[in-house]
Amino acid sequence: MSGSVGKGVAAFGRPPATPAHGPDAVALRVEQVRRQVDRLCWTGITLGLAFTMTNVQHFAAAGAAVWSLPWLAAWLLDPTVSLVLVAILRAEQLTARYRIRTGPWVRRAKWFTLGATYVMNTWASFAAGSWSGIVLHSVPPLLVFTAAEAVTDLRDKLAEAAAAAFTETTEEQPAVEAAKPRPRVARGRRLFSDFLADARKAWAPGIEVTPAWVREVTGCSRGLSSRLAAALAAEIAESGGRP
Repeated sequence: MSGSVGKGVAAFGRPPATPAHGPDAVALRVEQVRRQVDRLCWTGITLGLAFTMTNVQHFAAAGAAVWSLPWLAAWLLDPTVSLVLVAILRAEQLTARYRIRTGPWVRRAKWFTLGATYVMNTWASFAAGSWSGIVLHSVPPLLVFTAAEAVTDLRDKLAEAAAAAFTETTEEQPAVEAAKPRPRVARGRRLFSDFLADARKAWAPGIEVTPAWVREVTGCSRGLSSRLAAALAAEIAESGGRP
């Protein structure tokens, strides 16, 4: 008994479940995918920029002695460029979400930081004429290039997908509800006395009681109308023609 009561209390205190196919649930699933895509793209961009750090430091150090001041200062160049690039990309994500166009200097600053990262990362390989080195050190910057453009567009399109899914599911729900079979309202079975009472209320002096008239005023069947007409005519005769 106590176990059943505990289950009842738990069920009573549990919040109502969200419909698995409702508009809010569909939009929520699209939003979850959008967040996952956003995080994965940013993880790839961060790892790509971290990969270029060593080559940029080597380019900036220009053969300086290890642990010397120029050698240590060279480590600051890549993070400086990368932080500016990340700040621009994050700002573009927010402006794109609210359909706000940025000025030309924003795009110029983004492509300058990306171009500078690519040149400094591949300079040594181009100078040495190493095609394998050029390909190796070109992949991370180019990946950052394409991901920087794609992450903003993907975020915008996935936001549109969430809104479209919400609207489409909202429009489908009335059609689904309308297609559901409606429960039939049970109607009680009418008795002979019920039909007779209806005929009695409809009769007035001067009206000839016939089966056809009984069917018209009560809606009864053809077989029952004869019996009703006979019963009503008998009542009228007994009452002296009074209703």
